[in-house]
Amino acid sequence: MKYILVTGGVISGIGKGIIASSIGTILKSCGLRVTAIKIDPYINIDAGTFSPYEHGEVFVLNDGGEVDLDLGNYERFLDINLYKDNNITTGKIYQHVINKERHGDYLGKTVQVVPHITDAVQEWVMTQAKVPVDDDREEPQICVIELGGTIGDIEGMPFVEAFRQFQFKAKRENFCNIHVSLVPQPNATGEQKTKPTQNSVRALRGLGLSPDLIVCRSAKPIEMAVKEKISMFCHVEPEQVIFIHDVSSTYRVPILLEEQGIMKYFKERLNLPIADQPSDLLLRWKKMADRYERLLKVCSIALVGKYTKLSDCYASVFKALEHSALAINHKLDLMYIDSTELEPSTEAENSVKYHQAWHKLCKADGILVPGGFGIRGTEGKLQAISWARKKKKPFLGVCLGMQLAVVEFARNCLNWPGRLYGDEMFVEERHRHRYEVNPELTQCFEEKGLKFVGHDTEGNRMEMIELENHPYFVGVQFHPEFSSRPMKPSPPYLGLLLAATGTLSAYLQRGCKLSPSDSYSDLSDDSSPEKDLHSSERS
Repeated sequence: MKYILVTGGVISGIGKGIIASSIGTILKSCGLRVTAIKIDPYINIDAGTFSPYEHGEVFVLNDGGEVDLDLGNYERFLDINLYKDNNITTGKIYQHVINKERHGDYLGKTVQVVPHITDAVQEWVMTQAKVPVDDDREEPQICVIELGGTIGDIEGMPFVEAFRQFQFKAKRENFCNIHVSLVPQPNATGEQKTKPTQNSVRALRGLGLSPDLIVCRSAKPIEMAVKEKISMFCHVEPEQVIFIHDVSSTYRVPILLEEQGIMKYFKERLNLPIADQPSDLLLRWKKMADRYERLLKVCSIALVGKYTKLSDCYASVFKALEHSALAINHKLDLMYIDSTELEPSTEAENSVKYHQAWHKLCKADGILVPGGFGIRGTEGKLQAISWARKKKKPFLGVCLGMQLAVVEFARNCLNWPGRLYGDEMFVEERHRHRYEVNPELTQCFEEKGLKFVGHDTEGNRMEMIELENHPYFVGVQFHPEFSSRPMKPSPPYLGLLLAATGTLSAYLQRGCKLSPSDSYSDLSDDSSPEKDLHSSERS
């Protein structure tokens, strides 16, 4: 097993997840089996209770694990299925060690950060790295590990110490460290500054880890003189300094890494049995990146949600829409609309915001209402759903979006009042489950044209809805965005984009196949999404 540790310096959110995913993509393109682990130093057990504004969306895995959104990047880039134990947190590690202590496994010894916590981290990594993540169910050969946060964070210290020890346990030929740092360029001088990277590498070395590669992030391409300066002051060869500037698409990042010789470096540094030339998979990534940058036709989608001030809150939704738009040769124009601004109460308080929100909604080619929690903004989502239904605007509701589509239909088509609680606007009851459609009432909806076209295996849980006599009015209880891949777009999202561009009927007539002008035929022989739009998805 080969281990690649990705650390970060200067600031958080520098793009370690994309770098880690891109490295994995390059190695997978060489025919190697790759897995990934994300370490988050916070004390929470998992990401399930996070506010979207603090950490972005909560990504859901096949085994139901609620994890950091970077695991979504790994799955999309590598086309693999990870597990909840691929996300390590401080809370999980301490809980594991404390349970062992309560069980008496330490035989009365004093339980300490070193060696017990650091040993637990190493054992967890070595165990999880062997778990198959591909369809062939074979053990991975490479494990890419991303350490969240920045070097020097107090909560990350036990993990850094664990890997300081681990590099000797794994042996040099099986372990390497990639350090991602920032090269800022102040507007006042326009000069690219290397001092933050020098300080970050110095801090990393002071903790016992020496970077094998330094990946420098910057807004603009970095000059050769800057590369030579970083090489000299950080004690690495110039070829060990990699530059990744801001690009129009994350699909371009693996290409930039490969162009700077990272494949050759890994081959020599880790003694990997790979060729020097990129494989067909990496060539397809390059074609996809080139194609993305050449797109001329635009499809606009209005995302009506509650957490629109931070795009990471809907990271997987955005990616699923982007995958589908690229599949049909369109550039995605995603307009975020705060659902509260569509509500009549906003018109009374701030008519400008209200009319601007409705203007964006009305000019969109399609409407998406994603999942969410709580009462805030719900009426605005219902307003958007009602408008999409009446105006026959292509609509996709996900999770709460589907539930609200059912509520809107009950209110405005069945003329049902608030059911048994009368006029009470707030009801408090005990429950341990999400809202669901009452199966005893589905016939009332179906008689009026709202069909429940997908159910769970017992037929009790309504999983998919579809409205008759509408170009595309679909709701799903599950989250299909978590299964979308760059070359395998999710069927419900693809359907929305097809309907929004007026090509859904032709797609269905071709047997759910994309036209030669739009498809991925130039990228992959088997990547065209030929699934039925109502195929089963991750619940």
